[in-house]
Amino acid sequence: MIRYGVLVTLIAVVLAGCSSKPKSRYSVEHDYGPKSPVDVSHVKDAVPRVESKSRGGNKSPYRVLGKTYHIMPSSLGYKERGGASWYGKKFHGHLTSNGERYDMYAMSAAHKSLPLPTFVKVTNLANGRQVIVRVNDRGPFHPGRIIDLSYAAASKLGMLAQGTAQVEVEAIDPARWQSSQQVLTAEHPTPAPTLGRFVQAGAFSNEVNARALAARLEQQLALPGKVVSTQAAQGLLYRVYVGPLKSDPLIEQTLKRLATLGVTGARLVDLPQ
Repeated sequence: MIRYGVLVTLIAVVLAGCSSKPKSRYSVEHDYGPKSPVDVSHVKDAVPRVESKSRGGNKSPYRVLGKTYHIMPSSLGYKERGGASWYGKKFHGHLTSNGERYDMYAMSAAHKSLPLPTFVKVTNLANGRQVIVRVNDRGPFHPGRIIDLSYAAASKLGMLAQGTAQVEVEAIDPARWQSSQQVLTAEHPTPAPTLGRFVQAGAFSNEVNARALAARLEQQLALPGKVVSTQAAQGLLYRVYVGPLKSDPLIEQTLKRLATLGVTGARLVDLPQ
């Protein structure tokens, strides 16, 4: 994927094509995912909500690699089928086209012409899997592709191994979606959440660091990890949890393993599963 937000960097790379300097980290062939698969089953779909257009990323028209693109005045009624790809660590933590930070473990996407932000439902036509993502970036500027998905979204759609998939992308009207959810909630009240026992392994002001620890602990402990954001006096805190842990021996074993891995101050908490 080539993003509008890093166009200046790409132009510099092209002009320096004959140089002996290393290629830019934004070169398409350098994109990659985590060293080992990360379980993103706990990552929920983006929740459609009414938002104003972003100050960044909505300039129309704009040009990338000699081609002109126009931003749609509205996403209402948009529905299209075509190719999807995904992007990972080369952009993780860097700015998206609308000025946010790209999180490969969140449910987000890039699109060439939808207003930013837009919520869309993406269906993998090969297996019927669906996700809801929030479009906050520009791309993919590649023939035949209509959307670039985060690592988490691509994983949920079952397209990581292939790298691409044929999908249907349909824009969601947030106001109508919220109304429909209110009706469903009234007809089918949500039961009280089932609590499970988790170990809190850390708390970070930086989400990237929190997700990195969660991924590392999942691999080293062979237990699910998750990141939950909470509001604190100093701003958002991203807490890393391991679990649920089904027995006291497993809890004790996990606490001991965390200590050997250098994770200090771990504590037991009850959380909704």
